[in-house]
Amino acid sequence: MSVSILVIYTGGTIGMVKDKATGALHPFAFENIYKMMPVLENFDYAIDGISFDPLIDSSNVSPSFWVKLAGVIESNYGKYDGFVVLHGTDTMAYSASMLSFMLENLNKPVIFTGSQLPMGVVRTDGRDNFINAVEIAAAHDDNTPVVPEVAIYFENKLLRGNRTNKFNAENFNAFLSGNYPPLAEVGVHIRY
Repeated sequence: MSVSILVIYTGGTIGMVKDKATGALHPFAFENIYKMMPVLENFDYAIDGISFDPLIDSSNVSPSFWVKLAGVIESNYGKYDGFVVLHGTDTMAYSASMLSFMLENLNKPVIFTGSQLPMGVVRTDGRDNFINAVEIAAAHDDNTPVVPEVAIYFENKLLRGNRTNKFNAENFNAFLSGNYPPLAEVGVHIRY
């Protein structure tokens, strides 16, 4: 069974690449996702991507943004087995929390992720965050999603969307959930 995942790029560092000539950051073209990350071809997933136009800086997130994001998920809900939302880290916890309440009767994964460094940087955390978020969104057990809720994946941890906050802007381990244990921890294996 091939699993279908919709990647929704709303904005943020994770979707940016550096122009080699100018050094300026510009949004990554997600139609080239397999070229940038050929490892994705090892998965038996159909991965589609859409980008918000215009992209939203996470400092400009508002209720109308949440309504738009929920609408994209709602209108594509029947077509995909899971969703990965690429979002700026500064307000990701707010958006994940809001969506966890807006998406009533959710029975599919909606996994938020982002990065502290742009995708095109050698030491980026974005590649691993993205790949692991896709794998978690695709995880099924007997045709049932393993994580049928809104969650944040960041630096080897999957955290409940409405129990997470950003506590550090300088380290890759930037999010914590002080009052709820991780939904999963990622190492050699993903332990749900």
